[in-house]
Amino acid sequence: MKKTILLDQATTPDGRPMTLHEHDGVFMIRVDGVELMSTRQHHSEEKLAELACAQIGKQSGNARVLIGGLGLGFTLRAALGALGSNTTVVVVELMPAVIRWNQNPDHKLAADAMADPRVEVIAGDVVDVLKTSRGQFDAIILDVDNGASGLTAAANSRLYSATGLAMIRSALRPDGCLAVWSADADPAFVERMGQAGFAVTVERARSRPTGGSWNSLFIGRR
Repeated sequence: MKKTILLDQATTPDGRPMTLHEHDGVFMIRVDGVELMSTRQHHSEEKLAELACAQIGKQSGNARVLIGGLGLGFTLRAALGALGSNTTVVVVELMPAVIRWNQNPDHKLAADAMADPRVEVIAGDVVDVLKTSRGQFDAIILDVDNGASGLTAAANSRLYSATGLAMIRSALRPDGCLAVWSADADPAFVERMGQAGFAVTVERARSRPTGGSWNSLFIGRR
């Protein structure tokens, strides 16, 4: 039996250990020993990006897309595949270690996607970027934590609050799209999106193309 190898570790802003592991070619990130994401389960993240970018597509205009949460790069890669050459994709990742892990070519994660000339990577809090981005984005894709309710970090709640949703809406251009990944269904958050002025649809997607758990994708049109 092949062993699970600890490749690197870091500390989250609230003081908890975040670790990168590899097992038989599969990479996973854990927080406090609990798996947060892995390279064997990413279909729903890709679907999230595809839905968010569907109306932008390969249009010739200078579209701008914001991705909150780099993860293991699957959302970014899917967004790039759905967008044209004149698009800017801004990726904001709170943990510098996650950026470093993805950039390491030995891990074969998202180094090539991050090197795409359309991509700008920011190490920081997506809330800080949103505060100064009024009317700047055609789509905002949030894969932060496990969604609005399945939080591993309490500070992330401000992003999904009524105030946070108002801030997000103001950062979108007319007809812009907000796409939020959630591990589970969340009727209360869907209602909150509607109250913030979004026309909301809910999609479900498997974590793997052929199976796995069902995740919820909340798509809000401005």
